[in-house]
Amino acid sequence: MNTKSVSGFTLLEVMVALAVIALGMAAVIKTVTTTTSNTIYLRDKTFAYWVAQNQLAEIEVTAASPKTGFTDGEEKLAGLTWHWTRKIEGTEDPDTNRIEITVRKDKDKSAQNYATLITLFFNPR
Repeated sequence: MNTKSVSGFTLLEVMVALAVIALGMAAVIKTVTTTTSNTIYLRDKTFAYWVAQNQLAEIEVTAASPKTGFTDGEEKLAGLTWHWTRKIEGTEDPDTNRIEITVRKDKDKSAQNYATLITLFFNPR
């Protein structure tokens, strides 16, 4: 009888190797998914901040002395509709107003704010 030596992997070794590869791929997929969702969130925060800056620029350009109180509105930017709330109130200095602009994706005011811009606006008499 002539016996030949057979070399190769056993079924158990192949199954263990496939399990290790599957775990590694699952970790890679989870990392890519997390990175993608974080990138989308940061993109949306950037757009929301631009909307807030646009609202502030509008106040600076159009109003010599902005009226105090609340104003709501919406603006389209980057294919999305952004809902903003503008709050203008006086300060101890009669020539200075405090302006707070919040921006969110949802019209509901209890929705997550993606950006909040707070500034002081000097409006001499």
